[in-house]
Amino acid sequence: MLFLLNETVFNIDTVALAPPVSTTRFAKLSLRFVGQLGAEIFAKDPVLHLSSPERAARLAALIVAKAPAINAALFVPIARDCSIDQVAVRYATISIEVMSLLYGRQQDGVRNNLEADRQVWHRLAA
Repeated sequence: MLFLLNETVFNIDTVALAPPVSTTRFAKLSLRFVGQLGAEIFAKDPVLHLSSPERAARLAALIVAKAPAINAALFVPIARDCSIDQVAVRYATISIEVMSLLYGRQQDGVRNNLEADRQVWHRLAA
């Protein structure tokens, strides 16, 4: 499954990355809690998706496990080591066409932050 985390597309195997906790304990976790976990991680490492791709992929798998329709997440801390309430968190469901375009460009080595922003996050002024 393809998942966009910030501007990086991960091809994740949700089964292999499933959390190593019991099903009943995992079922108690909410998407809000997983988002707070992601905010905490990105507050410490704002470029987690680049510096620790395996950890970022596990976060993506957690998000998918809690909300299977979501295939994109954006975590934007205001600064390194900020508090978790200073990390903006957004989720999105994007089309397979857009996801394939972003993944293809990334595989070709021509991926850039502006492309993901224009296609998905729309943070920059027109």
